[in-house]
Amino acid sequence: MCKQICFLYFLLCCCLFPCKSNGQDYASLVNPFIGTGGHGHTYPGAVVPHGLVQLSPDTRNEAWDACSGYHYTDNYLIGFSHTHLSGTGIGDLGDILFLPYSGQLKEAIGADKKVRFGSAFSHEKEKASPAYYSVHLDDYDIEVELTASLHAGFHRYTFPQSENPGLFIDLTRTIHDRELVHSELQAVSAYEIQGMKQVRGWAPDRYVYFYAQFSEPFTATIEENATAYLKFEKTNKGKQILVKVGVSFVDIDGAKNNLQTEIADWDFDKIREDGHKAWNVELSKIEATTSDKKNLRIFYTALYHSALEPIVSSDIDGRYRTMDNRIAEDKNYTNYSVFSLWDTFRALHPLNTIISPTDNQAMIRSLIRKYEEGGLLPMWELISNYTGCMIGYHAVSLIVDSYVKGERDFDIEKAYQACEKSSVYDVVNVSPTINRSILHNNLMPIGKAYKNTIGYIPAEIEKQSVARGLEYAYNDWLIALLAKELGHEDEYQYYSELGKNYKNYYDASTGFMRGKMKDGSWRTPFDPRHSDHNNDDYCEGNAWQWTWFVPHDVEGLVELMGGQTAFVQKLDSLFSISSEVTGENASGDISGMIGQYAHGNEPSHQTIHLYNRIGQPKKTQRLTDEVLQTLYFDDPNGLSGNEDCGEMSAWYVLNSMGFYSYCPGIPEYSIGRPLFDEVKIHLENGKIFTIRTVNNSAVNKYVESARLNGKKLATLFFSHKELMEGGVLEITMTDR
Repeated sequence: MCKQICFLYFLLCCCLFPCKSNGQDYASLVNPFIGTGGHGHTYPGAVVPHGLVQLSPDTRNEAWDACSGYHYTDNYLIGFSHTHLSGTGIGDLGDILFLPYSGQLKEAIGADKKVRFGSAFSHEKEKASPAYYSVHLDDYDIEVELTASLHAGFHRYTFPQSENPGLFIDLTRTIHDRELVHSELQAVSAYEIQGMKQVRGWAPDRYVYFYAQFSEPFTATIEENATAYLKFEKTNKGKQILVKVGVSFVDIDGAKNNLQTEIADWDFDKIREDGHKAWNVELSKIEATTSDKKNLRIFYTALYHSALEPIVSSDIDGRYRTMDNRIAEDKNYTNYSVFSLWDTFRALHPLNTIISPTDNQAMIRSLIRKYEEGGLLPMWELISNYTGCMIGYHAVSLIVDSYVKGERDFDIEKAYQACEKSSVYDVVNVSPTINRSILHNNLMPIGKAYKNTIGYIPAEIEKQSVARGLEYAYNDWLIALLAKELGHEDEYQYYSELGKNYKNYYDASTGFMRGKMKDGSWRTPFDPRHSDHNNDDYCEGNAWQWTWFVPHDVEGLVELMGGQTAFVQKLDSLFSISSEVTGENASGDISGMIGQYAHGNEPSHQTIHLYNRIGQPKKTQRLTDEVLQTLYFDDPNGLSGNEDCGEMSAWYVLNSMGFYSYCPGIPEYSIGRPLFDEVKIHLENGKIFTIRTVNNSAVNKYVESARLNGKKLATLFFSHKELMEGGVLEITMTDR
């Protein structure tokens, strides 16, 4: 869709459709502080759905829990920057930091032991809601308020009486202290300042530009084109100074145009209200009913987190930065960025196929465009950069899952070509402007040559060989599905065989998926609880968690393990054996433990629903209830692991409604344990799918019966087609 049309639609939604007809203010139920403590790595600042700007406070730069720039345990702020990542396990962004002050700038030692300018603050004087954040800077007696539009941030500072009010701007600062390659900073007039920075970090070559307007004149002292000290005229108590900041990944003209188009005047409260309305439109896609206000807050916060990323990364005029670092213009295309695909293919994008299929198909078009620009589908794309992070090639999952669900508004032949390329990563035709060392080292794992020939990745050839091999098998099975749909029979047979490669990692003597050496022997020593994903055969997990990742062929896995009885006994032990984890990941990524099941990280996310597939649904229901009730909270430490760009929250959204997409590519849903008395999903086609729960209570965690449009279901599954046709799924619960 043309970017101007996108923005006009955004405004139309804000003005005409603030909420559903029941008058519910869904945005008021969101608690943006959920996930800002523990290891959730979320941020509490101002942002609209899929906004390019995430204007949020920063409290630290370094160490793992600085990934979003903010941690709830801190009591010292270093400023407010305009770009952030939600819930990642690696830090970047945190660009264009502003810090208002009165008197003299003060330095202190922050949580990361660095001496920086900043201010003390307290949570008692801090507020956050969708598209709004405020805090009192105790050291300067300044009230800071923040709001945002799609491409711009809006600051409102209420000053005390001061002879020396000012603002510090820092372009050197980036989360996790990435390398500043180049920066520019210029005071255009007494009311305007603009600048840019080029950064080398997790994203190997990243550009960001800004243009800012002030409601009051200033004088500027600029140092090394990277920092600025702005001085305002003296203020009386209660004096407000407003700042509007447009941001672009293209150039300063783009940043200026973004700002002037979206925030033309100085009405801070109107932009805040527009953002609140935009969130009500987004959140009203699902209407949940319950007397449990706590669960409502967790649910709508999860839905909120699910709509933060991917972000819109093209400008209002349709220009955007390509994967080969060109500036392109396409008014009929929206460029998206921040694709945490190893995480989000599991729940976030399947959720989007239900509530936001138009956006999801636009995201797929963006992935295909990135393939055309760079030569490869991204694994983990960050601001038009290949990062090579994580494993698998899960852009294939988004493409095939959408296609088999009948959502096909993208170039399917080009998509199929890109999927096939992902299975081998031939770099011959990659754009010459792409950093080939990055592609070779991070995006072309040498193990692919082995999985396509001998059927497995030798453990001594490539680290994480088991995890990679299991995910490749799932990805290749998806390509087989697409090949069959498109009539490519030979390719269907070929990729179907590759989809069975998971069998080559199973060691019957131990009952685990295990590293296999090139000579066919098993890697020793072997401890299924050990995890060191930098050096062993697994990725952010251990053998206990990874043995179950065969979502596309559960029947084959059952047979491999010796039949149903042996399979059930082994699966039961996953949830009962000691939760001790040995190795470097004894804490952190492996978290949210129920036995060896680790909900805090993604490889486990489909495992609970395996019980439905083998005819023991009561265990799916009991365990789903346990996760929903004990691993999600209305609290800063409300997530059991990294949010991972919406994945952790999307799992909650789907399962709390009562079902889950256990295997993207199979267009059906597995029924678990609904939390709410009633849920209405308002579909884009105008229809409503309702999940109604009879005898719902905390103790009634088991499904007695399920009826779809009055017809009793023989198994606890229903199809995507049935959901999209609308209707009523009635689930009767019992305590037995």
